[in-house]
Amino acid sequence: MSVQASSVQTLVSKLKEQTWVDLTHSFGPESPRFPEFQPAEFKTLFTHADGFFVKEYTFPGQYGTHIDPPVHFYKDDERYVEDLALKDLVLPLVVIDLHQEVAENPDRSLTVKDIQAWEKKHGEIPAGSFVALRTDWGKRWPSQEKFENKDTHGQNHYPGWSLEALRYIYETRHASANGHETFDTDTAAEQQDGLVGEYYVLSHGHYQVELLDNLDRVPATGAVIFISVAKPEKAPGFPVRAFAVFDQAKDEKH
Repeated sequence: MSVQASSVQTLVSKLKEQTWVDLTHSFGPESPRFPEFQPAEFKTLFTHADGFFVKEYTFPGQYGTHIDPPVHFYKDDERYVEDLALKDLVLPLVVIDLHQEVAENPDRSLTVKDIQAWEKKHGEIPAGSFVALRTDWGKRWPSQEKFENKDTHGQNHYPGWSLEALRYIYETRHASANGHETFDTDTAAEQQDGLVGEYYVLSHGHYQVELLDNLDRVPATGAVIFISVAKPEKAPGFPVRAFAVFDQAKDEKH
């Protein structure tokens, strides 16, 4: 075995010794989705009786755990899913926990003060990080009703980011991307002027991943997020398989 092959094998072995956490929901026709979308359709085209098993899938690109490239909201940045560099889909993962506050108030937005309190405990958000907002909203899967959390007037109630918090992680801490467990970047009750937070993220050259899962199983720092996605032509969004890898033993020491 060559030195180079041995080095690669060692790297793979070390990775497989780490803790791996899937951050992705399985999705189907009945899964939670952005309210303006129709349910996905899964149709069987061929069965084993035909000699092979094949299904046809019909769903919007922003379905299930998915990635939003800049062009999703910002027409002047024509970067589609296929244009995102592979190295930019593997990033240090930072998880900011807001789940207790959200349990008391589903309209809660992450604030700069929240982030600064987190930084006092865990240190500054490293430049180039993927910053994920943990709210435990993902535990409401697979209920569309629980995800929307409508009141008697039809208003949705779920948490999100404040615009100031997004500016802080990108302009002060120079993060590379962000993610969350809900349908939107913006808190539902604060969308009267549109999705201003999401527009900010995508119009400033960043991408995001929505409808993440299992953030409660990942440490605040020390993990790496891997985002695996197909390469459809000119896709302004597509489902992903996102997962975190980290040293469990090292995390327990903290």
